[in-house]
Amino acid sequence: MTNLPDLPFLPYGCHAIDNDDIEAVTRVLRSDLLTTGPAVAEFEEAFARETGAAHAVACANGTAALHLAALALDIGPGDHVVVPTMTFLATANAVRFVGADVIFADVDPETGLMGAEDLSAALDANRDKSIRAVFPVHMAGRPAEPEGVSAVARAADIGIVEDACHALGTRYQTADGEVSVGGCSHADMATFSFHPVKTIASGEGGMVTTNDPALAARLRASRSHGMTRESADMQIADRAFDPDGTPNPWYYEMPEIGFNYRLSDIHAALGASQLGKLEKFAARHRALAAVYDELLEPLAPEIVPVQNRQGTDPVQHLYQVLIDFPALETTRATLMNTLRAAGIGTQVHYIPVHTQPYYGAAYGNLELPGAEAFYQRCLSLPFYPGLTEDDVARVVESLRRAAHGGET
Repeated sequence: MTNLPDLPFLPYGCHAIDNDDIEAVTRVLRSDLLTTGPAVAEFEEAFARETGAAHAVACANGTAALHLAALALDIGPGDHVVVPTMTFLATANAVRFVGADVIFADVDPETGLMGAEDLSAALDANRDKSIRAVFPVHMAGRPAEPEGVSAVARAADIGIVEDACHALGTRYQTADGEVSVGGCSHADMATFSFHPVKTIASGEGGMVTTNDPALAARLRASRSHGMTRESADMQIADRAFDPDGTPNPWYYEMPEIGFNYRLSDIHAALGASQLGKLEKFAARHRALAAVYDELLEPLAPEIVPVQNRQGTDPVQHLYQVLIDFPALETTRATLMNTLRAAGIGTQVHYIPVHTQPYYGAAYGNLELPGAEAFYQRCLSLPFYPGLTEDDVARVVESLRRAAHGGET
């Protein structure tokens, strides 16, 4: 049965927008301020409460969040940052935006995550370099061993910026109890994305969380051209103040260059409305993952879900499986195309970043076998709140048929 007209196409990811989201945006559209208004601050405050961080700084998107974090740590030319190669381009690109160099770390071939041992290996192999930070990635919502990575990074005296763009709502156990990703219990900063396929959507949008007020101040300045209107920061007193010492109301200064990475109130209103439904979204993601786990069991060992690390409670952004394509006598492209013909979208997360032409030209051909092993087998299946249990059953049955050469 192929291309049946009554079966909808199931993409690998999709946003979930309700009437209350539309109403939240409409209220902003009817207000006096479409940007630099109260909705951004309200979103930031709600996000800080949700993650447990002291500060949350909204910005234009997840890539901007990573760039701002690198700027806040004063990373620049001559510096190096460790980045797991199994991630989206933006994690590494943000390092290059500030003129620093990337050290690509390998990952666990079964999870695609950089752990403490992978970070230690990258540090040991690059002892001659000025390494300033590590950007661990919580890919698909699974935390990348935060305690272990933090211990290695702190011993090396380097900063930690968690790329948590997939991991809003994820929690993990520590010796002191359960903590949330984004609370920065084991990082200087954490970054988030609200792209439409993420757990919550704002159209485009990002956030950086931190518990350090100085870093928060740097983040806020850098997202808005590097400008400040704070009297205490002024350097040119005769321009900044009236003769009687009163601050001039129009005056601002730019002590360092920044960017226009602000988030609009329109996007913030949508993000805040979606954030209010995070618990519902998280429960749905966990329920769908459980259905997938059960239905995929008969397909092992050729097709198995990527496993969650013990002591973690992820809100999965992606549902990834590992497939032994040679054992099934097929290729990933053939399988994906067959599924697409049956109305099922899939995707590969990710192509190891170190293999991209730009980075190959910059750093040569690197051997990172864990990442290559994960890449050769991974496939992301449809996964979003709007899926039904019947949709999941359809995906798994279609996958079974396609993997064994049958029509779907």
